[in-house]
Amino acid sequence: GLVIDGRTLNVVFQGGLEEKFLALTKHCRSVLCCRSTPLQKSMVVKLVRRQLKVMTLSIGDGANDVSMIQAADVGIGISGQEGMQAVMASDFAISRFKHLKKLLLVHGHWCYARLAKMVIYFFYKNVSYVNLLFWYQFFCGFSGSTMIDYWQMIFFNLFFTSVPPLLFGVLDRDVSAETLLGLPELYKNGQ
Repeated sequence: GLVIDGRTLNVVFQGGLEEKFLALTKHCRSVLCCRSTPLQKSMVVKLVRRQLKVMTLSIGDGANDVSMIQAADVGIGISGQEGMQAVMASDFAISRFKHLKKLLLVHGHWCYARLAKMVIYFFYKNVSYVNLLFWYQFFCGFSGSTMIDYWQMIFFNLFFTSVPPLLFGVLDRDVSAETLLGLPELYKNGQ
């Protein structure tokens, strides 16, 4: 692991040592930046995103973490004694740090699987709908007349095809939460 403070980060950013800093951090399992300013925190996140071209996740619990949370791809705010600024600026909010494991491994896996299925569902739904309109144009001699009334087209997307996404969103859990917590490597299968 690597622990680096704000003064050292200042030397890194002002001295042009970003590449050497990243080379050092690649050999560490974890990097902890302590006693750093909000600007330094966001600069570290931006540096990692820009140079390594990876997805970043930032976790913070106070107003001094807002810029870091907003600079990351995914921001998680922890509600606590330092106020609600981090929670308001984040994508996800948790009440304690211990809930992070369940948020990432369980809910992240379920969300990933649901989104993958829903993309396929919406693609299939729209292809079948457009296919129907395409073949109707052969029947009407490409006159441009509409086969379906405007209100029926609205209801098709609003009511007729909205039940499967709602059911998948509420009920679809391909693997139980206990299994996902016990085997964290299952998260990689979806990717």
